[in-house]
Amino acid sequence: MTDVELAGDEYGPADGSGVLLFHGGGQTRHSWKNAAATLGERGFHAVSYDLRGHGESDWSPDGEYGTDRFAGDVRELARSQPSPPALVGASLGGLSSMIAIAEADPADPPVASALVLVDVAPRLESEGVGKISSFMLSGVNGFDTLEDVADAISAYNPNRARPKDLSGLRKNVRQRADGRWVWHWDPQFLRPRLVDGLADGDRHYVHEERLSAAARRITVPTLLVRGKESDVLSEDGARHLLSLIPHAEYADVSGAGHMVAGDRNDWFNDAVVEFLARVR
Repeated sequence: MTDVELAGDEYGPADGSGVLLFHGGGQTRHSWKNAAATLGERGFHAVSYDLRGHGESDWSPDGEYGTDRFAGDVRELARSQPSPPALVGASLGGLSSMIAIAEADPADPPVASALVLVDVAPRLESEGVGKISSFMLSGVNGFDTLEDVADAISAYNPNRARPKDLSGLRKNVRQRADGRWVWHWDPQFLRPRLVDGLADGDRHYVHEERLSAAARRITVPTLLVRGKESDVLSEDGARHLLSLIPHAEYADVSGAGHMVAGDRNDWFNDAVVEFLARVR
């Protein structure tokens, strides 16, 4: 039993084929809204969750946010479904899903029926991961206005159109008692040894050996979706994953960076729905 309650949104018929979606570090379940809604429209029962310490989910009581915690949550949520669901995970959500599947007790029922990894693999680019860490750290003390929040996001991802209506940013930030806006996640998540569950911003990826071993144990149908302009997952990193999971399919998305689902939402939705419809 997990030590936290996790918030989620459901889409589609309750008896549809199950799909669980998990966002990246520092994001919330709302990053999947369009993709989850599309899956629901296509007859899947899709549920997007806030990871522990993010969005409206509980924060870890002891302030710990290691890979085991996230993977344990994914595994428990998957096992709460009527049958093994497909898991779709971006960045931290993808790594947690892979660990949840690969390190499950083989005597227990399968955790998942399929896996979609979004711009993540065991071998990541330290510079790109460090950029994410720096972006997240830059907002720890908060922002005076939502305009400042939008400016910070635009500086990190200049290829994404700056929203004219800033009200949507309220899903990713919360207002403190002093009036400042802060990101919608527990600051303890950014302790140096736990940055995004990926790296500490100064060293290379800290779990590559463990994740490579996990990838070798993945036997369910798998799709890797990479943003062609990503500075987090290189083409070499993608090919390394494909060597570990030889049966995996691969989609390299032009015009998209690390935030593939947001950068090319229409293409992403079509590719993931087609894959899941084919393998379910």
